[in-house]
Amino acid sequence: MRDGFIKVAAGTPKIKVADCEYNAEQIIALMKEAAGQGVKVLALPELCITGYTCGDLFLQPTLLEGAEKALGRILEETRDLDMLTALGIPVLRGNKLYNCAAVLYRGEVRWLVPKMNIPNYGEFYENRWFTPGNGYIGPSDDLLRCVCAGNDVLFCFENMPNLVVGVEICEDLWAVDPPSRRLAEAGATLILNLSASDEVAGKAAYRRQLVTGQSARCVCGYVYADAGEGESTTDLVFAGHNMIAENGVLLAESRFSTGLTISEIDVNRLAYERQRINTFPATNNTDSLKFTTDVMEFDFCDTPLTRPISPTPFVPADPAHRTERCEEIITIAALGLKKRLEHTGSPKAVIGLSGGLDSTLALLITAKAYDMLGLDRKGILAVTMPCFGTTKRTRSNAELLAAGLGADFREVNISKAVEQHFTDIGQSMDDHSVTYENGQARERTQVLMDLANRVNGLVIGTGDLSELALGWCTYNGDHMSMYAVNASIPKTLVRYLVAYEADRLGGETGKVLRDILDTPVSPELLPPKDGEIAQVTEDIVGPYELHDFYLYYAIRWGFRPRKVLRLAEYAFEGRYDRDVLLKWLKNFYRRFFSQQFKRSCLPDGPKVGSVALSPRGDWRMPSDAVATLWLEELENL
Repeated sequence: MRDGFIKVAAGTPKIKVADCEYNAEQIIALMKEAAGQGVKVLALPELCITGYTCGDLFLQPTLLEGAEKALGRILEETRDLDMLTALGIPVLRGNKLYNCAAVLYRGEVRWLVPKMNIPNYGEFYENRWFTPGNGYIGPSDDLLRCVCAGNDVLFCFENMPNLVVGVEICEDLWAVDPPSRRLAEAGATLILNLSASDEVAGKAAYRRQLVTGQSARCVCGYVYADAGEGESTTDLVFAGHNMIAENGVLLAESRFSTGLTISEIDVNRLAYERQRINTFPATNNTDSLKFTTDVMEFDFCDTPLTRPISPTPFVPADPAHRTERCEEIITIAALGLKKRLEHTGSPKAVIGLSGGLDSTLALLITAKAYDMLGLDRKGILAVTMPCFGTTKRTRSNAELLAAGLGADFREVNISKAVEQHFTDIGQSMDDHSVTYENGQARERTQVLMDLANRVNGLVIGTGDLSELALGWCTYNGDHMSMYAVNASIPKTLVRYLVAYEADRLGGETGKVLRDILDTPVSPELLPPKDGEIAQVTEDIVGPYELHDFYLYYAIRWGFRPRKVLRLAEYAFEGRYDRDVLLKWLKNFYRRFFSQQFKRSCLPDGPKVGSVALSPRGDWRMPSDAVATLWLEELENL
């Protein structure tokens, strides 16, 4: 429960059709197992006390009485479980039968939620037995006589205010306007779906799209519990297709099995996203006030994490998806540059090509833009500008890459110009301070800008998103360009994009790209040692894989520092210890706040992913904001 995580589960018990006592035993065992694993919210399938496939037996009083008796046993044997459970049961009210979810907590039925959309097409004949449950249904004189029934109810928790649970049943999700839409608008952050969806070829993919899509549309967690083994196979097979999704992402899934599917929903993350998206309705609107709230309180627990948390959140884990994403990103960036070249009528693109990763990616993107325009790549002027820190390796790779891609190549050695500049301002060549470094970076930018003027071209920026987040760029040096194609591409993704191009191009150019990938990341502003790079960026500012992780969760999702650290410990377990993670997280916050002034005047560049720091787009922050509160939280851990 700490940091907004709540452990949830979808369960499929093995049942026997119409054997309510046996089914109760299986349900009790599954509930106890779930509670033993720390689950706080459990969804079980539609009509699981009786079985979904009872047919005309639903009209038999014996079955209905058996279901109520079984429910009584379930309540008695699970009254000590600190867990909200929704399970399916037929309920007779006012001479009509309803397909209901009974919501249980600590030995009580808190509410009955009837199914609203009753399917009566194809293999489904529910309308033969059940009545749609639209609105409030009065109490009866049975075991459930004191229990209210209706659809407009939300289950809330005093000690976890961002956890609000709503319930819908199977076909409700397939409807044009699912109840979960209204539940989410009224404040539900977690939807439980009790289902009995039969299995036919291809249906699982469609069902998965429905669940993940609805969780995205409603900005909610979604737990889908499906009927499985034990249902009648007279005409149908049920596969127990259980899913847990959060805001469009499938966290856990099982199929063709019984038992529990468990993960954690981050309700604080969902609440943040709803706050951020101004088109999501306010929960204090008129419609939401019509809902009944049933308030409970869980015993507090820490909720150990089991959900997938990638150490590289900007990079798709699946290789096929990653390849598709790489092509998509390069195309988006190239389209942005294509438009800018067309608009300005510039026949030339000028790039400072260092032999490092970022300038390599910028050249690859520019080459694609030229191909889109049908222009000769000789119109791309790749300029290498060796100075005090340049190594033979990077200089050679720059030249080989330009040749391999068909770009025009030029070398402008800036050593003498920088030495003269240092003489003019009184800077000693032995003083390797920030002035020594930045003087080179600004001279390179001046050369590029002036060359662009000479050839009527545009200077293409090479700096990436990670460098902008940390302010690891020279103000009015590599910080400035006429169009910044890498501006929203983080460093961890840059590597995969260049690797993708290496595989795609192959041959000698592919070999050069591979060697560039193996070269340490460096601005090469300090003299080499024994011909090797002396200045390794990640030794100074920290590992980019950590900073990209921090950037994603601190900025994209607004997580507080202690939660970012907790996720980093989980994602990087066995690779970095807590002290190292904390050291670089503090550095991230210090640099992110202190370097905002550089981001406040960034050149144009295309947004390609979910995180961007353009002052005209995603990120509006005063340049003189301070990081005190964020750093204090980390100091007080």
